[in-house]
Amino acid sequence: MKKIIVLIISCMLSLLGLTTINAQDWADLNRFKEANSTIPELQDNEDRIVFMGNSITIGWLNKRPEFFEGKPYINRGISGQTTPQMLLRFRQDVINLNPKVVTILAGTNDIAGNTGPSTLEMIMDNIKGMVELAHANGIKVILSSTLPAYDYPWKPGLEPSGKIIALNKMIKEYADANGHIYLDYFSAMVDERNGLPKKYAEDEVHPTVDGYKVMEPLVEAAITDALNK
Repeated sequence: MKKIIVLIISCMLSLLGLTTINAQDWADLNRFKEANSTIPELQDNEDRIVFMGNSITIGWLNKRPEFFEGKPYINRGISGQTTPQMLLRFRQDVINLNPKVVTILAGTNDIAGNTGPSTLEMIMDNIKGMVELAHANGIKVILSSTLPAYDYPWKPGLEPSGKIIALNKMIKEYADANGHIYLDYFSAMVDERNGLPKKYAEDEVHPTVDGYKVMEPLVEAAITDALNK
């Protein structure tokens, strides 16, 4: 009977696109456990920055490693993640690393429904939770706009572009009202469909090298502003 129950659970997880390990560690808390343990103590003159995000963030490190080399930048993006998952791992992957600034890029996977249905208000609640944790620990915050997306290749037909525009408006209003920096990738990358053109993302979601090259000076300017606040 026990074997049958295990088999049924495994089948259900497979249908949901989850592995047993991911079901047990929903927020992927173990992803950076070893890497985090090797981070040295913060030096007095070190302007450490943590990049919190999803596949767009980790893809940055994979496609443009030279952008991170020789800089006090720590990439903590996990592919496919939504804001509730990021909120759960925020302490170990951001706060415990003692950065001066965290840049948060999140929301598109929530709109895609990667971990179930989510309203824009739910997304904002999770973003606010991360910001409040950062603020309580003396970490300055950069809130990034969600990148444009006309459609999601892994879940077509959701028409996310309008929701992304509305979410970005909410993020900007929250950032402005609370003294945080709003980083507007959207305006620099959007096309006439309110999507991401292929020159910046072949699948129209995940940036190419050219896409990241647009983002890099924008984030570096935001980091400078945050450090000077």
